[in-house]
Amino acid sequence: MLTLQEKLSATTTYLKNKGIGDVDIALILGSGLGELAEEVTDTVIVPYSEIPHFPVSTVVGHAGQLVYGTLSGKKVLAMQGRFHYYEGNPMDVVIYPVRVFAKMGVESLLVTNAAGGVNEAFHAGDLMLITDHINFIGENPLMGANDDEIGPRFPDMSEAYTKGYQDLAREVAKTLGVTLQEGVYLANSGPSYETPAEIRMARVLGASAVGMSTVPEVIAAAHAGMKVLGISCITNLAAGMQSELNHAEVVATTERVKEDFKRLVKAILEKM
Repeated sequence: MLTLQEKLSATTTYLKNKGIGDVDIALILGSGLGELAEEVTDTVIVPYSEIPHFPVSTVVGHAGQLVYGTLSGKKVLAMQGRFHYYEGNPMDVVIYPVRVFAKMGVESLLVTNAAGGVNEAFHAGDLMLITDHINFIGENPLMGANDDEIGPRFPDMSEAYTKGYQDLAREVAKTLGVTLQEGVYLANSGPSYETPAEIRMARVLGASAVGMSTVPEVIAAAHAGMKVLGISCITNLAAGMQSELNHAEVVATTERVKEDFKRLVKAILEKM
């Protein structure tokens, strides 16, 4: 059986042989948000299915490929689609791409997601700067033997979302005239949406938005010493705040707000 480091070496060697070189910023693009990667120029595109030790995304709205190239003057490596715990993936699979990024020497990660709004002042279509998170998935991705080559046994999560990047996002949003809400993201395991009672609980706990991703990846990034910026697209109001929830609405809302999302992210990248 291959060790984690042997798998990471095989994956990164394959990607380098495909033409993926230095990366300034890695991007994880959530449901309906992958279109940003289509604006990357001088691209190298690698389907997940071709990458050694990579799983395959099964969610509608996720293209399932890596896109490498230039965006806003930066060399980026973008994931069009992520791997979720609710798909049946073990946590080591969910966070594997982040560990690949770290192995490649990537120091900055921009992570996005589609989320349900818990804050009663939010509206469907708002963008939210993630200032912190609550892990309600029920499992930590770092459980098990620690790999000291990646990071410490007990990583500090005091600033999992880099404060300097948050300040930059606020400044850029203000300059562009894009409304940027902010708050705490709470992750559940999914795939069922939360109940109204669970949303009331999340609000009491201090969450502003809920979703089914992001937190494992950010924990893995913090473990590896990466700087992180997180942005949620509030695609719907959470259970009990509107009549029903469905994934089609998630994709439709991201389609509606994609231009503001792309403008904001590209302007932030330019200044990172």
